Amino acid sequence: MDNDEISLKELLQKIKEWYLFLLTKWKLIIAVAFIGGIIGFTYAYFQKPIYKASLTFAMEDEKGGGGGLSGALGLASSLGIDLGSSGGGAFAGANLIELMKSRKLVEKTLLSPITVNGKTQSLADYYLEINEAKKGWEEKPLLKDISFPVNADRSKFTLQQDSILNNIFNGIVKTNLTISQKDKKVSIISIEASSTNEIFAKTFCETIARETSEYYVEIKSKKSRTNVDILQHQVDSIRGELNGAITGVAAAADNVFNLNMAMNVKRAPSAHRQIDVQANTAILTQLVTNLELAKVSLLKETPLIQIIDKPILPLEKEKVGKLKSLILGGFLAGFLTVLYLVFSELYKKIVA
Repeated sequence: MDNDEISLKELLQKIKEWYLFLLTKWKLIIAVAFIGGIIGFTYAYFQKPIYKASLTFAMEDEKGGGGGLSGALGLASSLGIDLGSSGGGAFAGANLIELMKSRKLVEKTLLSPITVNGKTQSLADYYLEINEAKKGWEEKPLLKDISFPVNADRSKFTLQQDSILNNIFNGIVKTNLTISQKDKKVSIISIEASSTNEIFAKTFCETIARETSEYYVEIKSKKSRTNVDILQHQVDSIRGELNGAITGVAAAADNVFNLNMAMNVKRAPSAHRQIDVQANTAILTQLVTNLELAKVSLLKETPLIQIIDKPILPLEKEKVGKLKSLILGGFLAGFLTVLYLVFSELYKKIVA
């Protein structure tokens, strides 16, 4: 019959033909599979284990009621005092995840200190050390003395420092840092940092969480902190004026002690000072009230991050087993060899 269908008998016959063909090549297949297994075993033997540090934290939920805090802020609002609001903005949900991967926060983390074996250096320098990145730099004048001091002024970095720090940033964000939110309905975020050095992985994971929290406090609570600083300055100023007025009342009273009651004009300075005391007392009372409310508002902004789980040594270690690599390498090499032989034979038949 002239059609494209193939019977079961013909299919089995074809399979038998290919089986017999591959059987003639068994030495080549086994040899290549053996080499692949050796390569896989060698890779597993020399591969450094990957350590994973995990940290989970909960984002502050400011949408719910604040109890007494909300009442205090409501009272402040009724008195005409603007203590700011706490909207999510750049620190809500997925925005926070992207913010933690930003170059600004990752570089601040890399310039933070780490102490290992009594030696304190920046995380960037320690990263270069554990990855042996400085090998060969001694022969290059521009790279010979490059280092990244702890909390250095980023704006004063050279072109070479910028380039190296950018390479470290890209390497970490692309391969060593994972930040995720398991569920959009749950405000719990996990940070996972991986490295061939478990101390670096643990320190980096904890430091980037701390830097994010500090950045949040610096930016998001800026208005409230400014209010507190202004009110504190005013309170200190008025308190100084009040103390001076009280001293003035006492001095004026001493000057008119046993004075003839008919000479009232001599008592005028004391009366003026008394008015200053009363006025400053009223002003100071109001300012102190406003200051305390401003402090409550500032407290409301802090913190963004509540740590749930922190990485604890020894960290989880990830490494491919030698036996598994041996079997997988041998199987993969043998399979690819079989494919090569099959397609080569088919090509010969088509050309012929």
